[in-house]
Order: sequence, then structure tokens, then C-alpha cells
Amino acid sequence: AATLADGVTIIENAAKEPHIVDVANFLNTMGADIMGAGTDTIRIRGVKELVGNATYSVVPDQIETGTFMVAAVASQGDILIKNCIPKHMESLTAKLLEMGAKVETGGDSIRVFCDQRPKKVNIKTQPYPGFPTDLQSQMGVALSIAEGVSIIEENIWDSRFNYTIELNNMNANIKVQGKRAIFNGVKNLKGTTVTATDLRAGAALLIAGIIADGETELRNIEHIDRGYEKIEQKFTKLGAKIKRTGKW
Repeated sequence: AATLADGVTIIENAAKEPHIVDVANFLNTMGADIMGAGTDTIRIRGVKELVGNATYSVVPDQIETGTFMVAAVASQGDILIKNCIPKHMESLTAKLLEMGAKVETGGDSIRVFCDQRPKKVNIKTQPYPGFPTDLQSQMGVALSIAEGVSIIEENIWDSRFNYTIELNNMNANIKVQGKRAIFNGVKNLKGTTVTATDLRAGAALLIAGIIADGETELRNIEHIDRGYEKIEQKFTKLGAKIKRTGKW
């Protein structure tokens, strides 16, 4: 909106994730005048018009990349993720290595493989380039079956721990204390009926259902569809057994 407004607009306390920078770069190719994307303060000088003849390639989704990276560790699997940017995943990669996983990076690919039960880690969510809140739920699934006691401290989104109620229904042992969740790792999750409360919780519970003993029914999957394209087809290609019974 600010690109076409009269005068200068300043956005303070701005998000710094790669997709924020990507939007600014895209708009600048169309004639916008945006400076500071990727920092706390973005300054936009309004222009009279944006041109429509720009060509631009959208940056890969680092949260989808991270979801599959965590799934590889939680399932003790081996996943090669193509069309991603390894540098955007450094905070997650560091934690997965700490959990005992192996990570191999290429120019635009990441391979994650793990042949053992994950080890405990402690995590604090932070603005980019710190550990992203949007991968906290997925990581919580891996920690729910990890050896020992892990702690996640959520500093971004107050409602992020809602998924732990559903995981506890799957035999996890998680206690939430304000902005902290304590994960006492169990050996196995058990399949049951669970409900996605938000986008990332839905992705996390999908991973939980894949690694749990027995069958899991996941409801409110429209949350997942909001942020992942054909996610069950991708997991099916990796060996998961998933059947969508509701609307596509």
C-alpha cells in the first residue's frame, strides 16, 4: 500500500524473514522505492505508479523446507529437498545436528537423514535469523519422541503451544508453563483423532500421525492447505500412508 502513497512511509519493528525481502525486491523491480527490507525499519517513498512488465522468481518457502527437514528427523528417515536455499535454514540445521541428524547441503538442496532416536535440545524462538516460530510446532513433534527432556521457549506467538494438547492425546508427555513447554520424550506416539488449530500445528500433527503407531485421523485440514500445496502427495511419495477423506 505504501508504494503508491504520497510521501514517505516508515514501517518500524518490521519482520526480517527472506520473504519480506523478496516482496520488497519484487516491488522495486516494478518501480517501487523501498529501502531497509531485512532490517527492523523499512522506508518506502511513494511513487506515482508501478509498471506491470516485470519478471520475477519467488524465493523458495523456507518453512515448507523446514517442515520436511524436521519430518526426516522425527521419522528417522532420509529426505532430499530440492529448490531451497540452505542459508535460510541455518538456525534449524544447527538444532537438527545437535539432535544427532546428518545434514548435507548443495547449492539449492538439502539432504537430512537420521538413523537414531533424536537427542534432546532446547530451543528459543526468535525473529529471523533466529529459530522461527513457524517451525516450533513441527520441532515439538520431534522433541516429543526424543531422548531426555527438552524445552521450547516461545517468544513470538502466544498461542503456538495449542498443538501440545493434541500431542498429549497421542501419548506425548508435554507440560506447558507460560511461554515454555517441557517435553519429556516418549518412545512412541499413538494414533488417535486430533484437530489442527492453526497452519503450523496442522503440519506438525500430520508428521505426528506419520510416525505414530496405528491410525491417526487429522481434522480441520483446511489450515494445512493454506500454507502447503498437496502436502499429503509429497509425503506419500516419501513412503507415508495418507488418505484425504474430505474436500481437496
